[in-house]
Amino acid sequence: MATASTEPAAVHPAFRSDEQVTLHLIGTWQMEVTIPEVESIWKQVQSRSVRQISFDAEQLISWDSSILTFLVDLADRCQKKGLAMQTDGLPAGVQQLLSLARAVPKQEETKSFAPAESFLERVGEEAICFIRSAGELLTFIGATSLAFGRMLQGRAKFRPYDFKLFLEETGANAVPIISLISFLFGLILSFVGIIQLELFGAQIYVADLVGIAMVRVMGAVVVGIIMAGRTGAAFAAQLGTMQVNEEIDALKTLAISPVEFLVLPRMLALTLMMPFLTLYADLMGILGGALIGCTVYGINPIEFFNRVKAAVSLNDLFIGLFMGLVFGILVALSGCLRGIQCGRNASAVGDAATSAVVTSLVAIIIATAVIIIICAVLGI
Repeated sequence: MATASTEPAAVHPAFRSDEQVTLHLIGTWQMEVTIPEVESIWKQVQSRSVRQISFDAEQLISWDSSILTFLVDLADRCQKKGLAMQTDGLPAGVQQLLSLARAVPKQEETKSFAPAESFLERVGEEAICFIRSAGELLTFIGATSLAFGRMLQGRAKFRPYDFKLFLEETGANAVPIISLISFLFGLILSFVGIIQLELFGAQIYVADLVGIAMVRVMGAVVVGIIMAGRTGAAFAAQLGTMQVNEEIDALKTLAISPVEFLVLPRMLALTLMMPFLTLYADLMGILGGALIGCTVYGINPIEFFNRVKAAVSLNDLFIGLFMGLVFGILVALSGCLRGIQCGRNASAVGDAATSAVVTSLVAIIIATAVIIIICAVLGI
């Protein structure tokens, strides 16, 4: 756009009839020049029964975004009054910018204030959302099961290299945080338990308390909660970002199942690593409990570990490892499901990660209660 001339910007309306007017745009339409006001032009248009507005830009010397402001304001007025605005006479660049500006509605126009819903309406909507979510969950579980079956037949489409990366991400990379949290959890459990046992002179039984609690339940729960916040949210964010960038749509176009290529390796990696992480958390928790029992309350280390060995049975170990396996499936399933369900904007990625963590934690608590009840009924 040439800027050699600085002729003032002007608009000359030419009424071809009472229903048609052509606005001649003249001069330099740039920010450093005074731009004609839309109101003055609009008053002239309103003085007649105009139904169509067109433009003539032959005498337009140069322009920038200031002309777009003028045209958008004029277009809004025409839309409200039902007038037709023909943009054929404008420069091609102005037409493109005007189309982009009109394609996205202004924020204040998109706001709607719906009347307050009644209690029954909200209950009904929540019930409908729950039923819909349950259907989506069952569909996703079915698709995952089919993908696992294809993997057993050697027909699943995912890269072994990706699977190795997920094993590292869900396994070795999670060891530091699990070491710290499990050690501190065992330390706290030992400290709280020994205060009560000391009232009866039974401090040595803190080894039984820490060993059984960590191996049977708390080790798996601690690892499950950590992996829900660390890995489940990461899975949801990764898949959600792919959804926003239309990478998942590209896989579908190439006839590649997103569940096989993206979800299956993540679920397998986390499910395989959870029992090992649970076993490691059990060890760190027992060491944390031993630190308090042996250093603060003077329990002999050999006697402490002998009590742990006598108190903890293989049933306790297998129950803990089984819980870790179940938690791995639940965390991976929740993270991948929320990632696949992610919307098409940036804020939806954060919502998906948050929803994945919440869903994982609720599932872990419910699964813990169910497994403990079943074990109590079976007497194991």
